[in-house]
Amino acid sequence: MNTENRPLAVVTGASTGIGLELARCCVAAGYDLVVAADEPQIHAAADSLRAPGVSVVGVEANLATRAGIDELYRQIGTRPVAALLANAGRGLGRGFLEQDFDDVRHVVDTNVTGTIDLVHRIGRSMRDRGEGKILITGSIAGFMPGTFQAVYNASKAFLDSFSHALRAELAGTGVTVTCLMPGATETEFFERADLMDTKVGTGQKAPADDVARQGFEAMQRGDGDVIVGWQNKLRAAIAHLLPAQTLAKAHAKQAAPGTAQAK
Repeated sequence: MNTENRPLAVVTGASTGIGLELARCCVAAGYDLVVAADEPQIHAAADSLRAPGVSVVGVEANLATRAGIDELYRQIGTRPVAALLANAGRGLGRGFLEQDFDDVRHVVDTNVTGTIDLVHRIGRSMRDRGEGKILITGSIAGFMPGTFQAVYNASKAFLDSFSHALRAELAGTGVTVTCLMPGATETEFFERADLMDTKVGTGQKAPADDVARQGFEAMQRGDGDVIVGWQNKLRAAIAHLLPAQTLAKAHAKQAAPGTAQAK
């Protein structure tokens, strides 16, 4: 199949949730795809994205490791990447000292180390060509201390900050960086993060397809960031005004184990 006239998008964390919906946005906009995740579901996701004239490659790789990033980069091959949608991420609930440190390390290595490794490799090629789009999935969680989600929120604070700094560094190069900052979204995230006995885990969430659509459209326009939903915009604004300790206490009321039943 001759796909050289179609731009290539790489989407990570694309087996479910926001990542899969971002991949669907890419197909609808005329991109070929390389989609990646650290679970076998990525192959079914890739199959669901295939359409006549569209090339889709599914890569099962642990993007928390250098070997996993190497494998994804190998599968991309020599085609220039027009858009990188760095969405892979992991959450982790409960108190930090109660968590297994291997799980803690996996969150940091997936959300932070793996993400910036991939952005570093692909971003250099984009800069050298003078064109490209990068979308990084941060979170409004990065605006507040994440009591009972301490490492996760800290990792998102890193990504939010990193995205804006990289965007400024790439100004004038033809490469844009957009930070997607959703709030609670209807995905498997909360089950995987052991948060289903919390208020945030059982509360109202935004549809993943709407979050992805707004993030994709912002990337296509070259916007610096997008916060999805007026309530999340309000939470972000409040987070910039209140003391950190106040925010930490408020977060505990949402994320502490057992708060799902609290009145």
